[in-house]
Amino acid sequence: MITAIVFVKAEVDRIPEVAEAIAALEGVTEVYSVTGQIDLVAMVRVRRHDDVAHVVADQLNKVEGVKETETHIAFRAYSRHDLESAFSLGLD
Repeated sequence: MITAIVFVKAEVDRIPEVAEAIAALEGVTEVYSVTGQIDLVAMVRVRRHDDVAHVVADQLNKVEGVKETETHIAFRAYSRHDLESAFSLGLD
């Protein structure tokens, strides 16, 4: 499974509609409205790298109201359990 994190800048007056349209795309598992330099963060989970290109370049970038995107591919996932184990001092 390939996970891509997509930062999205959107037209401010269309953020809710843009978020809903992105969330409806196949391969997009979540969309978060966030504060800061970007407006939305979309999580894309697909089987192949070519699928990332299809979702982001062919679909997400073409959603009306999307002004700019920046895509990051995840190398490794850490769960809360993994992080607790990594930082455990073994004092149980």
